[in-house]
Amino acid sequence: MDISLTLIGAGKMGGAMLQGWLKLGLEAGRTQVIDPHPSAEMTAFCAAQGCALNPAQPVPTDVIVLAIKPQMFDAAGNTLNSLIPPSGVVISVMAGKTIANMQARLPGAVNLIRAMPNTPAAVGRGITGVYATPAVSEAQRALATRLLGAVGRVEWLESEAQIDMVTALSGSGPAYVFYLAECMARAGEAMGLPAALAARLARATVEGAGELMFQDQATTPSQLRINVTSPAGTTAAALAVLMAENGLAPLMQAAIAAAKHRAEELAG
Repeated sequence: MDISLTLIGAGKMGGAMLQGWLKLGLEAGRTQVIDPHPSAEMTAFCAAQGCALNPAQPVPTDVIVLAIKPQMFDAAGNTLNSLIPPSGVVISVMAGKTIANMQARLPGAVNLIRAMPNTPAAVGRGITGVYATPAVSEAQRALATRLLGAVGRVEWLESEAQIDMVTALSGSGPAYVFYLAECMARAGEAMGLPAALAARLARATVEGAGELMFQDQATTPSQLRINVTSPAGTTAAALAVLMAENGLAPLMQAAIAAAKHRAEELAG
């Protein structure tokens, strides 16, 4: 990967991406990491790999990845401008900061890409929705795909408005799945199972179902559900409740709509 890169913000998401990039062949010696409060783990990682952490004089690089908290962006804008060459690419994984927000703070940035990953990126199984301004070339889009693909799958979006939808569905989505595991465990406990056993059973079930979907890409989730549902059996009895008119589907739709609305509020 013959590029130079600056990572702004080395928290969990930034750190996961950095590790993925280095595995892909990004040269540590051409990588600088800027984070005012790096963790001890990130400090040790950069030292071991040879990445420049908080250099005294940061230099412009081919790619800048913004992985800081949105509220930190306004203060960092002036510093970031000096790091962006005319042909440089800026990739933002900040929630809520629109292209217009970035253009206002980074007048020197022309090639802007906005991305929304999710937390499974930490284990290389994330999915990222991406939108690029018209100025971004096909080569730059391919580079962004490769960089963001280091931590999972990449889906290019037709409009920036879809970012809020992606945020609501997959960006926040892992929390919905974790909560499902919580609810299953509580239901098991309510039936009389020991709490620890119910938690292990629920967690392993969600883990296994996710892995089955991952390994069997040719089969839709709907068909996988049908495959494990015997007519008039126990699963069918449970699904009759979950798939009722006031069951899980309208509840999930309302929840994701609420997340989208909040994403739009945060974007201003």
